[in-house]
Amino acid sequence: RIQMPPRSHTAPFTIYKLCCSAFLFLMASKVGAALSTSSKTPKPAALIFLHGLGDTPAGWSSLQQTLPKLKPSLSNLRYRFPHAPTVAISINGGATMPGWFDLYDWPIGIKAKDDKIGKLKAIEMVEQEVQLLEQEGIDRDRIVVGGFSQGGAIALLSAYHAESQKEGKKSFAGCGALSAWLTLKDELVTTSTTPLFWGHGQYDDKVLFEQQAHGIELLKTKCGLTDIDSSEYPMGHESDPREVEAFASFLDRVLYGDTDAEL
Repeated sequence: RIQMPPRSHTAPFTIYKLCCSAFLFLMASKVGAALSTSSKTPKPAALIFLHGLGDTPAGWSSLQQTLPKLKPSLSNLRYRFPHAPTVAISINGGATMPGWFDLYDWPIGIKAKDDKIGKLKAIEMVEQEVQLLEQEGIDRDRIVVGGFSQGGAIALLSAYHAESQKEGKKSFAGCGALSAWLTLKDELVTTSTTPLFWGHGQYDDKVLFEQQAHGIELLKTKCGLTDIDSSEYPMGHESDPREVEAFASFLDRVLYGDTDAEL
């Protein structure tokens, strides 16, 4: 008679323990990977925003509170609101006021005369802000430069003027132009990938609405720019809550929408 070996009661339990251990190891690996991904810290970033003619930084510093409410990621931004120098303004009979450059025409249409010297000085002021941010550990390609009206005109120059690519400078992360206009049009870079947000009022009687379409077309044809977010609003020379919301979405996209923006 053939005697069968005694049946083990521990074998199924051992197999069960092995399966549980393998499952727990797999889940722990997935959780660890998720935690590692979620704990990545975004590279530091900044917004330099320039006010308009006759204004002060206080006129736009509320963006520091407003933008994070619209896009929480923007609470991580360093905000800089430079003060324009006091300059004589020709259209005001030479009276002095805060301004980034002189104005010779009113309203400001596409044939408005340029104050080249004043604008190049203003670009240098922006560069000084950039250098201070770089000393704080924020790379140039993590900085968005923006502004309203005159400030927007200087933001556009800072991003797309030929001077912006000298000495191997990196491109800005983006440019925001609110009710602005493109100047020094014969001195633009030949190629640019700096994303642009341009918002403008359809009834703007100071910086005419024609400036938006004209400026965007030049940036497309002369600079090869393709990443352009343009919007128009039923308003005059002012801002609109919908414009600020669109600007917040633009900032969130160009600064935090890419995994390369993480440390």
